[in-house]
Amino acid sequence: MSKPILVFDSGIGGLTILDEIRLALPNENYIYLFDNARLPYGELGEQELISGSVSLITDFVKNESVSMVIIACNTASTLILPSLRAALNIPVVGVVPAIKPAALLSKKKHIGLLATPGTIKRTYTHELIEQFAGECKVDLYASSELVLLAEQKAAGHPVTQQQLARILSPIYQSELDTLVLGCTHFPILRQEMQEYLGDKISLLDSGKAVAARVVTLKLKAQQKLVQAEWDKDETNEGLEQEGDCSRTELAYFTSQSIEKGLKKTLAKFGFSKTSRVE
Repeated sequence: MSKPILVFDSGIGGLTILDEIRLALPNENYIYLFDNARLPYGELGEQELISGSVSLITDFVKNESVSMVIIACNTASTLILPSLRAALNIPVVGVVPAIKPAALLSKKKHIGLLATPGTIKRTYTHELIEQFAGECKVDLYASSELVLLAEQKAAGHPVTQQQLARILSPIYQSELDTLVLGCTHFPILRQEMQEYLGDKISLLDSGKAVAARVVTLKLKAQQKLVQAEWDKDETNEGLEQEGDCSRTELAYFTSQSIEKGLKKTLAKFGFSKTSRVE
């Protein structure tokens, strides 16, 4: 059995990405690592986010044998991918806002991007808009509170329409027809958001695109493995198999503890065992 795939986020938002990857690769093993002690990432300074995240992930990978790292966080992906790829010798996949498909989908050519303050201000995000949505009017909306509301829902506490209205009312009053959910936390609130915004606005996220990229990388890895097996057979050496990895579904967090409601949510996603990163 292959080494597990590590999915990383600041909180539980990355579970929305994991869900899509699991649909595409149901037989893989997964480990979930979330840096909830520093949540929300959208409020952190760039260097603080980069140094803390890269250190956490690289140290974790040194102790846990994994085949791939998924950065299931838009804010982190806009900053840490180059440093992380330089530090690791395994594939690293990031998440980017679904600007391109939103621009193609929009009939009015008027789209919105709802993301954390960090993602909204990144040069990388504005380059995406210039490259793929040059013919569209693009409205930008920043919210860290929505991240905390998603965490609140995951911990078993209700999220009210009044709470959402404080954040989403400018979007509701706009003329856009397509809204990009530029934070992996936001799809957790998709149902509540759609109820508030109504059918006039389509909601898009990056989950399926990330899953497709992961599948491509896994196929490439399998092709290399098959080629290595052929090469070994030709020299009669046989192929050294990867170490046996029994099915692992573990979630790690960085805070001192997590709520029982959050543990229940993690268990629904298959992570019945949780542990604090030491």
